[in-house]
Amino acid sequence: MVTGYVALVLHAHLPFVRHPESDYVLEEEWLFEAITETYIPLLHVFEGLKRDGVDFKMTMSMTPPLVSMLRDPLLQERYDEHLSLLEELAEKEIEHNASNGHIRYLAEHYATEFNQIRQTWENYKGDLVTAFKQFLDTNNLEIITCGATHGYFPLMKMYPQAVWAQIQVACEHYEQNFGRPPKGIWLPECAYYEGVERMLADAGLRYFLTDGHGLLYARPRPRFGTYAPIFTETGVAAFGRDHESSQQVWSSEVGYPGAAEYREFYKDLGWEAEYEYIKPYIMPNGQRKNTGIKYHKITGRGLGLGDKQLYDPYWAREKAAEHAANFMFNREQQTRHLAGIMHRPPIIVSPYDAELFGHWWYEGPWFIDYLFRKSWYDQGTYGMTHLADYLRAHPTQQVCKPSQSSWGYKGFHEYWLNETNAWIYPHLHKAAERMIELAYREPEDELVWKALNQAARELLLAQSSDWAFIMRTGTMVPYAVRRTRSHLMRFNKLYDDIKIGKIDSGWLEKVEEIDNIFPEINYRVYRPL
Repeated sequence: MVTGYVALVLHAHLPFVRHPESDYVLEEEWLFEAITETYIPLLHVFEGLKRDGVDFKMTMSMTPPLVSMLRDPLLQERYDEHLSLLEELAEKEIEHNASNGHIRYLAEHYATEFNQIRQTWENYKGDLVTAFKQFLDTNNLEIITCGATHGYFPLMKMYPQAVWAQIQVACEHYEQNFGRPPKGIWLPECAYYEGVERMLADAGLRYFLTDGHGLLYARPRPRFGTYAPIFTETGVAAFGRDHESSQQVWSSEVGYPGAAEYREFYKDLGWEAEYEYIKPYIMPNGQRKNTGIKYHKITGRGLGLGDKQLYDPYWAREKAAEHAANFMFNREQQTRHLAGIMHRPPIIVSPYDAELFGHWWYEGPWFIDYLFRKSWYDQGTYGMTHLADYLRAHPTQQVCKPSQSSWGYKGFHEYWLNETNAWIYPHLHKAAERMIELAYREPEDELVWKALNQAARELLLAQSSDWAFIMRTGTMVPYAVRRTRSHLMRFNKLYDDIKIGKIDSGWLEKVEEIDNIFPEINYRVYRPL
């Protein structure tokens, strides 16, 4: 009998970035990089575990924008071209470095990796959603949903219909893609406000995730802190993030990803190769960009990029195994200690952004693989579980009211509401008011029906928390500003056209083609609850 549980939770999310109106948009590569470096490597881990008889359990959110992009034929086609260029560049690098032993070894490593990714991509005919769903069907993976476009709920709570639309549209989209309703939800940015649980219950959801202080400051104070879920008064459970296990993995300062043996993210062939040589593999306008082929390791703290030593995947893999063993050992100690105090099995919830594993931390998928294998074979203190299984087995928990919280900087809302992005909210709120007003209308014909549904899509896309987040981080700001403005402008044009009864059908058709998320949406979702 195990004395406790560890729940690894990955949040797989990207904003909806799809530009059929352009031949090339750099931001689409956010998806392509994530497929190559995170999603397909995770599938390789899951396939290997199943093949070797390791009955792994993990929770993973797959947000509606990500699922929509993974299933989009245009983006699938563009990814195929992106991967072909990577394969070509790796082969070219092998030839180019014929007399440079170590670089050639690394180029061959990448060529092999890209070949395996190609095989997996073709095995699933480019449909990675079906690939992940097979592990949902075997109950190894618990896939949960998120807000429809990752809208930041506490900053739209003055319009409950807007929050409801984010939740309901997400649940309907999940069911259309996975053939069953979702059991759980990753609240966007883990941002909770009091009362949202009523809507979650109405949507049929059984649990959600919040940051640790959302539980630690609940009323009454939970007896077991973050080491057991609590039930809200609606019957929906809340799981809180464990700070200790989280920090060990995500922190580049004190966490595993900062080890000297691991691959250096910021030193990429796209910036370092001779210009004419690399030109076919960078942006069409000639600007350099990351290619994903990186030859150097982190090497040591405080070193400039010019002082980095060459990477070796063999030693990096050994370090990933060592870190997985350390993580396992720490969870064993933590579980024994907590079980002794609590007199019941604790659950340690360890949530992370999925893109940490593979994209930011190249060795992350190896770490996950070793962790599941070591936890399966080398210890009997804790069991790896996913959140749905845990709730089924432990249906009795303390009832509390969680505290308002998020997992952003300082734990509340200021990362999404500050001097860099505050300007967007009056516009978003006005658009929400207008959408609620439109929700009462009955369409006179199919054109008005289409316009009303497109207005709902444009509002949802404008509400994506990613745009406010990017404005605050200071990277790719013009793109985030442009996206916010373009969705609001499209929404306002649709609103005005619907009001005066004069819809530009040609323009509407173009906008439907560009922003084609949620084809089954019904604008009436914005009617009062």
